[in-house]
Amino acid sequence: MKKIAPAADPELLLGFDTSDDAAVYRIDDDTAAVLTLDFFTPVCDDPYEFGCIAAANALSDVFAMGAKPLVALNILAFPVSLGTDVVGEVMRGGADKVREAGAFVVGGHSIDDDEPKYGLSVFGTVHPDRIVRNTGVQADDVLFYTKKIGSGIMNSAYRAGFETSESMREVLDSMMELNKAGAAAMKAVHVHAATDVTGFGLAGHLHEMLAGSGLAARLFWDGLPLFDGVYQYSVDGCRPGRSFNLVEWGKAFVKQGTMDDATYDNRMGVLLDPQTSGGLLVAVAPDEADAFAAAFEEETGRAPSIVGRAMDGPAGFIFVR
Repeated sequence: MKKIAPAADPELLLGFDTSDDAAVYRIDDDTAAVLTLDFFTPVCDDPYEFGCIAAANALSDVFAMGAKPLVALNILAFPVSLGTDVVGEVMRGGADKVREAGAFVVGGHSIDDDEPKYGLSVFGTVHPDRIVRNTGVQADDVLFYTKKIGSGIMNSAYRAGFETSESMREVLDSMMELNKAGAAAMKAVHVHAATDVTGFGLAGHLHEMLAGSGLAARLFWDGLPLFDGVYQYSVDGCRPGRSFNLVEWGKAFVKQGTMDDATYDNRMGVLLDPQTSGGLLVAVAPDEADAFAAAFEEETGRAPSIVGRAMDGPAGFIFVR
C-alpha cells in the first residue's frame, strides 16, 4: 500500500502507517472525518443476526477512534438464488445496529455473488484533538478489554457440532453488541490508546499497539475473560484454520517464558484467536483506571477486564504471566 498510495496531503491525519482502525481526514479546526470499511462472510445461520454482527463489527472501527458514526453504506454480495427475503433480513439487522449506534444507512451497493458477504462503509466525525489512536501507550498503563475472548474458537466448535445455537447465545450476543459503551467510557478519561480486537486476536492487536508505542506489556492470563470452553477447545485443536498461521506469526513477539511447549501452544491458540466483532482494548493511566471501569460499568452493568499492563521493554513484545 505504501508504494501504491503514498499519503501526501497534510490534512490526512491518519492513514495506514500504523495499522490503525480507520482513516482520519481533517475537515476544519473542529472536525475530522473518520472513514472505515469492513465486510465478511456469514458467521452464523440466522440472516438477521449476521447483519447485526457485520454492522457492529464495521462500526467498531469508528468507536475505537473515539468518534461518532453518522452514516453508513451497505456492502452486499449475495447469490440471487437466495431471494430477497434472506437479503432483506441481513440488511434489516445491519440497519438496526446502525440506528442503535445513532447513525443512518443511506444506501450502498450490491452484486450477485456465489459466496454471501455483507458489511458497511462507515463515515463518522471526531474533533482532531480527541482522536484515539492505536499508538500512544505509556509505560505502566492499565490494559482493559471490554468483551469476552474466543469467538473464533467458539464458531469453529459450532461448525464442528460441539456447540448448539442455544449454547452459542452468549457468543452471538457478544458479537452483536456495539462498542458504543466502551467509546462512551473512553470519553470519561484521558485514554492513551485503543483499538478494537478483530482478525489478529488479542495478542496480535496488542502487539500493533505496543510496537507503534515503543513498549512491551505483561499480559495477565488469569485475567482474560474467556467464553466457557474456549481454552479446552484450544487444547483439543478446535480452532479456526487461520489461527494456526497467526500462532506462528505471534511466536516472534509473545514470549514463551517458563511455559512448557504444550501450554504455550494452547494459550497461543486463545491469544491469537481471530475475533469477530470483538471488544475494545484500551490503555489507560493507572490513576484513571478506576474512573474508566466505573464509566464502562455504568453503561453496561458489567466491569471491563484488566488484561495486562504496559511496561518498558522490547517494542511489541508480550510477556504472559
